[in-house]
Amino acid sequence: QVQLAESGGGPVQAGGSLRISCAASGRTLSIYKMGWFRQAPGKEREFVAAIRRGSGMTYYADSVKGRFTISRDNAKNTVYLQMSSLKPEDTAVYTCAIGESQANWYRYDYWGQGTQVTVSS
Repeated sequence: QVQLAESGGGPVQAGGSLRISCAASGRTLSIYKMGWFRQAPGKEREFVAAIRRGSGMTYYADSVKGRFTISRDNAKNTVYLQMSSLKPEDTAVYTCAIGESQANWYRYDYWGQGTQVTVSS
């Protein structure tokens, strides 16, 4: 079992930056990939970004490419999402996810509670 703890969410102005974090604990040796999802008001949850724990290979949704950067610190079992050039449409609850199998970039086994990111115009 893996437990996730997100932090760093909050209000930010359009064009600004914010970094959110997710620390994993428990059976961390089983982690294969780490990712971020978000759910905006009135919309379904969508994939944002992911990173492989081993190789560091990353994958991004088209909507955030060039603006968001996902990274990880394996020693701390932590994944980060650096968000820049934020737009009001980035407003959402951002949720960390952990996957224990290769599968694909959209399949995960554990989920955090989420952290609110609010971008004001």
